[in-house]
Amino acid sequence: MTDTLRRGYAPSPFGQLHYVECGAGEPVLLLHQTPRSWTEYLDVLPLVGTAHRAIAMDTLGFGASAKPTGPHSIELFADAAGALVDALGLERFHLVGHHTGGVIAVELAARYQDRVASVLLSATPFIDDEKRRTAAERKPVDHVVPKADGSHLLELWNRRRGFYEEGQEAALNRFMVDALTVLDRVEEGHEAVRRYGMDQRLPDITARTLAVCAPGDHYSLPGLAKFAAALGCETRVLSGGHVPVPEQLPEEFAKVVLEWTARG
Repeated sequence: MTDTLRRGYAPSPFGQLHYVECGAGEPVLLLHQTPRSWTEYLDVLPLVGTAHRAIAMDTLGFGASAKPTGPHSIELFADAAGALVDALGLERFHLVGHHTGGVIAVELAARYQDRVASVLLSATPFIDDEKRRTAAERKPVDHVVPKADGSHLLELWNRRRGFYEEGQEAALNRFMVDALTVLDRVEEGHEAVRRYGMDQRLPDITARTLAVCAPGDHYSLPGLAKFAAALGCETRVLSGGHVPVPEQLPEEFAKVVLEWTARG
């Protein structure tokens, strides 16, 4: 199915932004987690593309998109995503964000109220005063110190291995490629999430919103109730999976996207 995918670069004030798209129709912009790239949606894109113009971008600083020299922030990521939206001429679009991508989707939905048709927040962390206050106490997620014997590669692999089942090593390989591409700044996306003033932006979201999470993703699962309380939105627990659920259950993930976007 990957032969239906179309790659492109869009100009922006930050440099070129890389994206991959599939299909035609009302656009759906898919935003990935840290430190991934569009390949998180490799198997989801063709399925969503059966009914939409499905677009998965590489977040600024990740994948094949431009690498800024300044500090990362959710606001900066959203600036770049907004630049892509404008460059592609997306007048009205749906948003899908997974983990960090969901946090970026919150900021975009707060900014582009009239242009966002719907929002799907997948395994999105809920950032409030408590999360920001304790950010400095949290252990690094993906940071490893490069070593001459290459043992840091196994360390990085093992940090994520528990999220993947046996037989899902191809997806874990894609994670490794993405993480190694930004190894010198691999942790900054997580740090940007923990600093973000999400709770102050949620009241500005006017689009109908659905929050979903895999049952094994204990990092983000508690956030469903918090999003429901803050937004009055619907929530759903998927049938299985962990942190990389778009790769583990692409058919179910795409079905949820298609059902939610069609409800408008």
